[in-house]
Amino acid sequence: MAMPYEDAMSTSRMLSSSISSLSASRHQSSQIAKAYRQAAQLFLTRRLPEALSTIEPIIAPPVQEHANGAHDDSVSAQAPIASASRGTRVKVWSFYLTFLNSVVELGAEEGKHAFGSARWKALVSRCRDGSVWEHVVRDGYHGVEADVDAEVVINLATLLLTHCPSQRLNQQRLETYLSASATPAFDVSSHMQSPSYLQRRPSQHNNGTSTPRDLNTRLKLLELYTLHVLPRNEEWDYAREFISMSEVLDDERKEAFLLALHSLKEEKEESEIREAKLRQQQLEQMELRRKESEARRLEQSRAEDERRKREEENRRQPRGSDEVFQRKSQPLHRQQAPSTSSRASRPTNTNKKVVVPPKTLYHRASAAFSQMQALISNTAHSMTANPMAMFRTILFLLAFALAFGRRDLRERVLRLLRAAWEKVRRTVGMGVKVSYI
Repeated sequence: MAMPYEDAMSTSRMLSSSISSLSASRHQSSQIAKAYRQAAQLFLTRRLPEALSTIEPIIAPPVQEHANGAHDDSVSAQAPIASASRGTRVKVWSFYLTFLNSVVELGAEEGKHAFGSARWKALVSRCRDGSVWEHVVRDGYHGVEADVDAEVVINLATLLLTHCPSQRLNQQRLETYLSASATPAFDVSSHMQSPSYLQRRPSQHNNGTSTPRDLNTRLKLLELYTLHVLPRNEEWDYAREFISMSEVLDDERKEAFLLALHSLKEEKEESEIREAKLRQQQLEQMELRRKESEARRLEQSRAEDERRKREEENRRQPRGSDEVFQRKSQPLHRQQAPSTSSRASRPTNTNKKVVVPPKTLYHRASAAFSQMQALISNTAHSMTANPMAMFRTILFLLAFALAFGRRDLRERVLRLLRAAWEKVRRTVGMGVKVSYI
């Protein structure tokens, strides 16, 4: 009678434990779903920091604390999302990866304003160095690569394909996942006890293509791997070989994949040719602008040199030449004034009879030669003392010649000259008669 009673008590305790565990699991799933909905609503209203603080508690393991309040990092706790259902896991991780993509697209200025400099850089580095993949596997799937949901893997590969400078890590992660999901390694101590493994149907381990949905997901993974990641790493031959040897693709899909890969390679080569031509055109334009700039610089330098030469020539010309000429010519006028006045007073004394001694032709010629010599000497002295006088004389003669070129003025001057010559001739005639008498 004791044994049945003990068996009944043990069964009761097991049922009670299962009920409490199921109740706790349902409560946790309810909390995860509630946090997911709140975070999605905050994300749609662009309240990104609040959305992150709402979703982080369910995708990160809680921090273990001792009684004294100290943190214990040695104890590895489990993130709430790791024990959630498959549909919930896919929704939460897909939302988190979409959130990270939006954070990166904010830009440095807006991102630092929203999250702070250190926090924003940490979030961005998860996408650019690929560490987000390890975070998802560790905290969401107990570190088992093959247990990661295929939809989450597609989102991870797309995120790294968009923001990672190098696709080597993306290629390595995809190859590891494809290999692990095709031939999973069963670890009795960890893998078989994981909730994600217990939730999987036995048929799901058959290359991940047991249902049409699984097949479509697998095709998307192969498309990402062969048509996007491998070409980014210049693995064209390996991508072609992988497609040809794939067991998932049938002949029709293989042909379609190979044709798409060939088109991508041609587009890349044409793009490289266009970029090379564009760079060549840019270099030619830069060289042309450089030559034009050099020509303008030389022209400006030549104009500046000519301007300086003109300024130098202007500085070398004598200043105040008119005043110097006037000062130097005034004593000459004062010296010649008495002789002029004496010559002017002689004709006034016509009523007086002056006895003039007779002059021979020799004396007259000597006097005329002396006067001519004196005139030439005075002219040379004036020109030496003031060169501007000669320059004005030349200008006067030039102006006179130009004026004399006019017919009416020339005729008038000729008439004046004839009249003056007639008067001179008469005066000379009278002088000859007086000298004869």
